[in-house]
Amino acid sequence: MLLENSLAFSHSLLSRHVQAGDIVVDATAGNGHDTVFLAQYVGEYGQVYAFDIQEIALQRTQERLQQAKLAKRVQLIHASHADLAEYVPPNIATVMFNFGYLPGGDKQLSTQTHSSLAALQSALKLLAVGGVVSAVLYPGHFAGAAESAAVLQWAQNLPQQAFSVLQYGFINQRNQPPILLVIEKLRCT
Repeated sequence: MLLENSLAFSHSLLSRHVQAGDIVVDATAGNGHDTVFLAQYVGEYGQVYAFDIQEIALQRTQERLQQAKLAKRVQLIHASHADLAEYVPPNIATVMFNFGYLPGGDKQLSTQTHSSLAALQSALKLLAVGGVVSAVLYPGHFAGAAESAAVLQWAQNLPQQAFSVLQYGFINQRNQPPILLVIEKLRCT
């Protein structure tokens, strides 16, 4: 199939962007799939900062990293993605967000609009020029609908002189499929 789902397309884009030695962030570690993906691309001298508020998510991510022999490239942080500026240095190459709830976890615990918007703002400030933020949004569940609408509204108002913003998603599928938002920083703001 030529057209990929939102998550697969984010990986395709970032596989061409993230380079060995980069400092990157997985702002929502979840089950660790994106963390492992990023750790593979930053190489031996790169660094991944992976955040999650749920201890079980960090444990699952740690297990996945150990199986892939990539744990040394990753710093797991038990904190909200809204706090990433407290832990991450400036001039990072990429920040990945996969909003919503932990697959296989408690669906009542999901990302929240206020903390997600704060995290996105912090991510843009920490990005190097040429850096990229990817965010997969899930409008098909209750909390995700409001969060997705707010994030898309926020992104739509970013100044085009400083950021390029792409929205990617299928429009003819049932159950409100995920939407990918990609933001490239064009210049310092």
